[in-house]
Formats: sequence, structure tokens, C-alpha cells
Amino acid sequence: MSDFTLTKTRLIEGVWEGVLTRKGAGNDQPQVEVTHLERVLRGVEVTEKPDESLWVVRVPVPLELIADGVQTFLIKDVKSGETLESFSLLAGEALSHDIRAEMNLLREELDMLKRAFRRHCLETM
Repeated sequence: MSDFTLTKTRLIEGVWEGVLTRKGAGNDQPQVEVTHLERVLRGVEVTEKPDESLWVVRVPVPLELIADGVQTFLIKDVKSGETLESFSLLAGEALSHDIRAEMNLLREELDMLKRAFRRHCLETM
């Protein structure tokens, strides 16, 4: 079991960011590896914040990995081999069946019905 816990803070401008904390005591430096389809990503940064007892993890998402479908990235503790966190990017046709896309479609249809109802009310007065 890994001694570390990784918590996502944000995904901004193509960079996933998170905070890495240690469970219990120790002074081991974390060794983090990020993979996509079992290929290790380069450019991952782990910056120590000793005054806060944590590390900031930054994972730049390579442009060539942004594509239709679901792209999943695994963030692992190299020493234990355990997955600390994962994140996915969804794009293209995969979103057409997503509940959020359905909700957006329902909102648009509701707005259309509201406009039609208001127009009908104005015309019948």
C-alpha cells in the first residue's frame, strides 16, 4: 500500500494538477509516474512544499493524446506500484451518450418550449 494520497485540485490549460500528501511519518521523496495506454508520459513535475508538508504534482497532457473517445491517464507511485489517482478526457462521439450532453439537450429543448409558449401567449391576448 502506498504511503501517499493524491488529490486533484484542477485541470487548466492542458495541465492536470493535484496535491500529494503522505500518510504518517517518513522522509521518502515520492516517485510519481503517469501513463496513458501503458506509455509513460514525460514532463511530469513533483514540487515539494516543505512548509506545508505536501508536494504539488503537475501533469501536462500532450496534444497528440487529445482525441475522440475516452483517454485515461493513470498516476502511480513508482515504489509501491499502486495507482494514486486517474483522470480521463472525453471528446467527440463518446459524449453524445453522456448524461451531461443529454441534460444540455433537454435544457435547449425547454428553452425552445418557453419561447414558443411566450409567443403563443402574446398572440392570443
